[in-house]
Amino acid sequence: MTSRGRPPKPIEQKRLTGNPGKRPLPTEGSLVLLPSMYEVPEPPRPLVTEAAKGMWDRVWTMGQTWLSPQTDIELLLMTCEMIDERWNLRIKVLTDNRPEERKGLRDLERQLVANLSLLGFTPTDRSRLGVAEVKRVSKIEELRERTKANRIVATEVADSDSSIKPISE
Repeated sequence: MTSRGRPPKPIEQKRLTGNPGKRPLPTEGSLVLLPSMYEVPEPPRPLVTEAAKGMWDRVWTMGQTWLSPQTDIELLLMTCEMIDERWNLRIKVLTDNRPEERKGLRDLERQLVANLSLLGFTPTDRSRLGVAEVKRVSKIEELRERTKANRIVATEVADSDSSIKPISE
């Protein structure tokens, strides 16, 4: 499946540039939330390298709001198996430095990026899926959050101090 033309600009970039095309942007309330899973599923086939196992866990953890253990498991498993293959091929390329192996490595990497894109792991694909928008925290928001956290801690400390009674002799 090939897409025609330029890929769509992520919603985050449109908001940042002031939406020059003036097309309506989806509101935060219109984002589709899929039921999330509770734990990372076990891969149906064994993964060889720690890199592939780590990728399996990371993708399920980060994509838990939009990935489905029923429909996306095979694509993710194939992607992780490609990570295993990439690991071995990369070592071979670094030791032998043969042009055909290097080309094979680059082709494999392109396929990995395509698979991760299908799973929604680029900003463009997340906006196309309508599941996420990265919101940058401003300095003022960061300061407000810090102040709020400090007030909560101060209140807890004050409450715990008032429950301590001095020992009378």
